[in-house]
Amino acid sequence: MSRKEKDNSLITPERFMDEFMRLKRGSVTRRHFLGITGLGLAATVMGGAMRPFGSMAMAEDLGKQMSIATWPNYHDPATFESFTAATGVAVEVNVFGSNEEMLAKLQAGASGWDLFVPTNYTISTYVQLGLIDELDLSKIPNFSASTESPRFTSEGKIDGKTFALPKNWGTTGFAVSTDKIKKPMATWKDFFEIAMTEADGRAMVHDYQLTTIGSALVSLGYSFNSIKPEELAKAEELLLKVKPHLFAINSDYQPAMRAGDAWLTMCWTNDGAQLNRDIPDIAYILGKDGGEIWTDYYAIPKDAPNKAAGYALLNFLMDPAVAVKEHVANGAPATDSRVIDLLPKEVTSNRIVYPDEAALTPLEFGAAVTLTDPGRAELMARFKSA
Repeated sequence: MSRKEKDNSLITPERFMDEFMRLKRGSVTRRHFLGITGLGLAATVMGGAMRPFGSMAMAEDLGKQMSIATWPNYHDPATFESFTAATGVAVEVNVFGSNEEMLAKLQAGASGWDLFVPTNYTISTYVQLGLIDELDLSKIPNFSASTESPRFTSEGKIDGKTFALPKNWGTTGFAVSTDKIKKPMATWKDFFEIAMTEADGRAMVHDYQLTTIGSALVSLGYSFNSIKPEELAKAEELLLKVKPHLFAINSDYQPAMRAGDAWLTMCWTNDGAQLNRDIPDIAYILGKDGGEIWTDYYAIPKDAPNKAAGYALLNFLMDPAVAVKEHVANGAPATDSRVIDLLPKEVTSNRIVYPDEAALTPLEFGAAVTLTDPGRAELMARFKSA
């Protein structure tokens, strides 16, 4: 073993994070970061042990372009650059702020997507509506069902058939600039109260009915997934009361938080991790009174124009050496133990990314009924137009 290899194998968590922050500041190259942390070596080793695309995918014409629909701040652009370098296929990235937007786009037809990233509670609806394909797992040899956590991945299979493969899991909490807001916060009740007082004009909620309505329901002592008319009426009353105090209704809230225009926002795990990593005064808090736990998946639309490229990219993303770099970049926790094994303890011990069981216990996975419930859809429309 060379001295450089020995140094890489002994890298400490502290040095890993130091090198990562140097990369974020632009003071070192990505190549340096991958080499010094050993992730580059892991990619080489894992890539040699696994087939990046699979013989069936490579036997097909992948074309020159493909499209993926996903969420804000959710991918490392270098991932798609690497895929393009390996295949010659350019990746167009479409960003959405809610599952309702994605569903409406697919129902309208001709979305142009070859791959997209729906959340766990939507999969059954997509299957019922015939909008996504059953996956041919022979075209995704990098996927390993045996190393996936059943807790976060079961909703990708319906009636024994696999329709979606897991990307990441996570939580929905809130991010708060602690240098601006001094009152301690621990619940969604706190969130809405502070939005109308200390954070007046500086708070944001998602442009997404599941989390905005769900979090309002939780703050009132109801289930995150409630569709009961009387409970939705109370949530609407609260949301209409808070709306004049909001800075914005937007699911892409990082720019406003980073600029200091917003001090408080509903927030997903990966955004919370990214914000806290770069601005330590921004804390990520899970409501002790409840909230959401989720898993995002990859799925292929029934009408995908370039399914061969969709499969090729999906297989590429299932490679642990690729997924671990995505994890480091976006901060959302992994569902695959092979990926977790490649991460330094500094990452896996981060309680924003991997909360303890006590913090997860009050949280609920989204329920399928909320996606198409007219009561929630109409409430959100009234809230946004008020």
